[in-house]
Amino acid sequence: MTKCITLLFLIVNLGISSAQEKLSAINESEILKVFYNQEGAWNRGDIPAFMEGYWKSKNLAFVGSSGAVFGWEATKARYLKSYPDTTAMGKLTFKVIKLQQVKEGVAQMIGSFHLKRSIGDLRGYFTLVWHKFDNEWLIISDHTSSAN
Repeated sequence: MTKCITLLFLIVNLGISSAQEKLSAINESEILKVFYNQEGAWNRGDIPAFMEGYWKSKNLAFVGSSGAVFGWEATKARYLKSYPDTTAMGKLTFKVIKLQQVKEGVAQMIGSFHLKRSIGDLRGYFTLVWHKFDNEWLIISDHTSSAN
């Protein structure tokens, strides 16, 4: 009986530790490069370039204060409608709170954003799920909430 409990304990711990492997420095660097390229594109007023960090698929998921949107084109259209010009876009600052590997090729990022705008600042939090496609990390799911 003790051997069975010990074996079960080892199996459970191996499963947990493999699911929580640390994100490699290379993968973290690649994700952050895409992420901060998005911040730069936003601050140039370039939503199409900002969208390059997202998975170009009908299965991309975006959830914001107005509900869920699915698909790269629909997400891009939502951004263009919500932020029609640089006044509405303001200047974006991201802060990464936590970046972790969920499993091989999948990472989760929790962070905050601040939009400095002449028409009133916006701030809030986001959870991004990243997936590595070949050698490219892209956001496959974005849940962003305003904290104002």
